[in-house]
Amino acid sequence: MSEPVLDHVDSVDEELETDTNYKPPPEKTIEQIMEADKEDESLRKYKETLLGEAKAGGVVVDPSNPRKVIVKKLALCVAGRPDMELDLTGDLSTLKKQTFVIKEGVSYRIRIDFIVQREIVHGLKYVQKTYRLGVPVDKMTHMVGSYPPKTEIQSYTTPPEDAPSGVMARGSYTVNSLFTDDDKFEHLKWEWSFDIKKDWKE
Repeated sequence: MSEPVLDHVDSVDEELETDTNYKPPPEKTIEQIMEADKEDESLRKYKETLLGEAKAGGVVVDPSNPRKVIVKKLALCVAGRPDMELDLTGDLSTLKKQTFVIKEGVSYRIRIDFIVQREIVHGLKYVQKTYRLGVPVDKMTHMVGSYPPKTEIQSYTTPPEDAPSGVMARGSYTVNSLFTDDDKFEHLKWEWSFDIKKDWKE
């Protein structure tokens, strides 16, 4: 799994999205990053290692796609079980027909697979809002980090979450997911659903 340029910071703070005191750092091109502090040999080598093929300029994986971030897949990961995956490259409206079944109380993670092309992307965030019967029941925002362009798929996995449990928790849930960044640019927004059940095969 690829590591980001910046460390991950995870939060469920509902105010994070709208915090007006937060000022994202100014965006820099790969060329600007490489030029800064170039007299520091150790720093220069570190940046070359970090940016890898991106410093050569123009990492373009899909020329027909003008986006800097191409979100490929969402996976629901539970230890000891095959990952449940959503393909995010096709018709997103069909995702509502695919419903994950989650056993109540189980610990799970969400993994997002994506490609960054053309330029470094700054301050990626994954925002997820969960609804039951149209009523919001949960919201989480994960700071994903800043990533250089690469030909390979890069991934972010959320910290473990525990599915709700008990008779009242069982039922169908709808999730609105958003992959955004410091500039509030929506790289991808999609809707999916899951059912909490007493057991996996119920």
